Amino acid sequence: MFLLYDLVLLASSLVLIPWYLLRKARYGTARRGLRERLGFFAPGRLAPTEKRPVVWVHAVSVGETRAAIPLLKALRQAYPDACLLVSNTTETGHSVARSLAEVDLCLFFPFDLSLVVRRVLNQVRPSLVVFVDTEIWPNFSRIAGKQGIPLVLANGRISDRSFPRYRMIRFALRPVLKNFSAFCMQSEQDAERIQAIGALPERVRVTGNLKFDLQAQMPSAEDVVALKTRFRISPEALVWVAGSTHAGEEEQVLDAYRQLVAQGRPVVLILVPRHPERCRQVSEVLAQRHISFALRSRVDERKEVLAPGEVLLVDSIGEMLKFYAMADLVFVGGSLVPVGGHNVLEGVLLKKAVLYGPHMHNFRDIAKLLREAGAAMEVADGQGLQQAVAHLIDHPLGRRALGEAGYQLIARNVGATAQTLSVIESLLEKAAEERK
Repeated sequence: MFLLYDLVLLASSLVLIPWYLLRKARYGTARRGLRERLGFFAPGRLAPTEKRPVVWVHAVSVGETRAAIPLLKALRQAYPDACLLVSNTTETGHSVARSLAEVDLCLFFPFDLSLVVRRVLNQVRPSLVVFVDTEIWPNFSRIAGKQGIPLVLANGRISDRSFPRYRMIRFALRPVLKNFSAFCMQSEQDAERIQAIGALPERVRVTGNLKFDLQAQMPSAEDVVALKTRFRISPEALVWVAGSTHAGEEEQVLDAYRQLVAQGRPVVLILVPRHPERCRQVSEVLAQRHISFALRSRVDERKEVLAPGEVLLVDSIGEMLKFYAMADLVFVGGSLVPVGGHNVLEGVLLKKAVLYGPHMHNFRDIAKLLREAGAAMEVADGQGLQQAVAHLIDHPLGRRALGEAGYQLIARNVGATAQTLSVIESLLEKAAEERK
């Protein structure tokens, strides 16, 4: 089975490698990223791993990397002398990981070919590897298991969409999952699902969602004014942030925004596409609607403030909390179109009124908790979004009530980091005993 898997990957590489090289024109890291994915590192690149225990945390992209922040902080405090290595699959995730003070080394995750995985593991020699969310790489898991490297699935979840697919191939997943030492799952349902596809029950624990443990400094009134000044927004204007939006969603958001402004509401929209490379496409949507906008990357050149009816289009990454900090209300994308939603807790963490659409199946448990606590508003479509935003603009006490309810919900659900860290500590202690 693993030989067949390697052959399929080798055939795929004939397409993937040229694709990565083409991306160099867009991202300056693509060529280095390709070398690292093949297990070739520049001289001195792995110096932080020398003569130190290595705790390796893999987070695919931006969302997983941000979710891992509480765990990375806890690991740094618990193991100050260890090398904390974070790997990513995407360039955007890699950029976020490089900005984290707790991280000693950021690499691109290797292609899951047996030859490549062995080369990387023999060079890095990790004491333990943590996969954030549901990352299951057959060759990496198999070879790490043979080398006696503990593997932990942290913040694990099995989505409604993924579960039927995993069940169909559970005969192939079972030998892969047996290499994991622990599964730290977000909910009871996730725990049941990982067992149904082959995880050993005694290795499965419900530890909660790491995203509840994210921390952010609450902005003062002075902080908000300073941020608005920096991004050329009038201090008197209300700010609506539409974050992590997708194709087919920006159109609905912009139509709602035009109605709000036409009705005389003094609101400025900050539009943050999920993938910054889509900003050119989104700018065309703005032009079609004759909406003036400023790019985040060029807003410093602008002298005049953004007026109601104009848009700040964000073509950067890693700044979402800044935009949420000055927001009066937040819409989280991937939810008006059937993507499955994105992290709603960052806005909640800052006591903001949060809205999302009906497609939240990737965050079903969090969305349910928010609804039951009266801590967020779900809208059915673009027209419902316009009506909900209008209501919240007109009722500032309602906005504050939503924000406060969400913040209290987070306070009641913290603790996933401590439970996950406890699992990791026990595995590292066990591994140290076995080496003696």
